[in-house]
Parts: sequence; structure tokens; C-alpha cells
Amino acid sequence: MYYIDPHIHMVSRTTDDYDTLAKMGCVAVSEPAFWAGYDRGTVDGFRDYFNQLTDFERRRAAGFGIQHFTWLCINAKEAENVSLAREVIALIPEYLDRPGVLGIGEIGLNKNTRNEAIVFLEHLELAFKTNEQILIHTPHLEDKYQGTRMILDMLIGDSRVDRSRVLVDHVEEHTIRPVLEAGFWAGMTLYPVSKCTPARAADMVEVYGPERTLVNSAGDWGVSKPTAVPDFILEMRRRGHAESLIRQVVYDNPVAFFSQSRGWKPVHPCG
Repeated sequence: MYYIDPHIHMVSRTTDDYDTLAKMGCVAVSEPAFWAGYDRGTVDGFRDYFNQLTDFERRRAAGFGIQHFTWLCINAKEAENVSLAREVIALIPEYLDRPGVLGIGEIGLNKNTRNEAIVFLEHLELAFKTNEQILIHTPHLEDKYQGTRMILDMLIGDSRVDRSRVLVDHVEEHTIRPVLEAGFWAGMTLYPVSKCTPARAADMVEVYGPERTLVNSAGDWGVSKPTAVPDFILEMRRRGHAESLIRQVVYDNPVAFFSQSRGWKPVHPCG
């Protein structure tokens, strides 16, 4: 089965990972801008990063028949430096019309601070101004529920937000319901040691249905598994779910969401 990984950080993965993903049926990846493992100190560091995402990484993926798409932002982990964040946000419009750029993301909260909220809202202003889709990071572990509620309150409180064009990622059992009930898309991240497992993601699909749900690996520098989406496919098959339902979550839903962006180009038909 062909599939799309809607959230994976390939700049932190080896070229062998592209080879493995292609062999397992991955036809496209979506790479949000994220933290590099350290706080970047200047806007020029982000300029280099955005160039890498929109040029080199696309070519590296294409060598294995995988289409590479990206999102641009300054990640919440670096949002405490509001002055730098504003410089980065001012830089982003230079890149939004490059091939494969889907929108603004992954923006959100990390420790649910005032500065993070300021930078989140200023990213939203840019997305409204340029008519971009939005991909949102929700906090980890003990900060997740409060941070998700804060994010939803900020989104719902602004009438300019088109909820059908917003993906709220890293949902878990205690946050998926309010995200879906508010009309947003929900992303489930399959991590070996945190977020959720393929079995827990399958549980959530069984409880809430496949509509507006996506699964991703969020593979990055840390403990993560870039082939987690195939693990979810196998878990769903083990439970006896129809191939059409599985394909909806791992292929049709990403296509439906991403195709709302002017940066999206059709990928291989799913079989």
C-alpha cells in the first residue's frame, strides 16, 4: 500500500532512510520546520535551514522517487526569543512560493509560556496575510492538555481561522476529541517512547472514526522510527480493518488536507 508520512524531519535522517521508506511504499513526505537540537542565534541560521528544506532536501528525496513537501516557521522551542522570532517570521514570505511549500508550521506551544503564545499568534497573522495552511505542534507529556486547550482557545477565538485548513498534531487520547469536535484535522504521532503507539492510534481511529485523522512518524534526531506508519498499517490489518479504511488514514486524508495548499502537487495514485 502506498502511503504519505505527513510529519517527518528528514534533515535529521540518513539517506538510507529514504531508501527504506521508498521500499515500504512511501510516496511523499511532509517536513515541518523544527528545532535543530540547539537554539539558533541569528536569522541567517534560519535562512540556511529554509534553503536546505526547500532545495537540497527536495532533491535528496526525489532521488528515491519520494516527493518532499515542507512547512516554514520558528519552532516553539525557540520562541522565547521574541525579537529573533519576529526576524524569522519576516523572512518566511521569501520562501512561501517555492515549490513544495505547504504553509506555516509546525507552530504551537512547548512550555505554554506567554512568549510562545505571542509568537504563535504572530505566525497566525502571517498565515492569514498570505492565505497559508497551518500545522500545529502541541506540547509534550504533562504540558499537552493545557497547551492544547490554550492553542484551541486562540484558534477558535479568531474568526479568520479556516478550521478545515488547520492540522493539530501530536494528539493523544485526552486531546483528540476537542480537536475533532472543533472542526480541525488531528495528527497522531507514532513514537517508540512517547506520544502514541500504532496500537493506541488504531484505538483512536476505532473510537473517533477515520475522518480528519492522520498518522505520522515525526522521525527526527531523537528516539523515533521513520517507518512507524507501516507499523500502523500492519496493526490495522491485524485487527481486520478494510484496506479502504486504512488507505483513507494513511493516504487519502493527507492528500485531502494538503491539496488545499497551492504548494501541493499530486503524488502517485494509491493502489
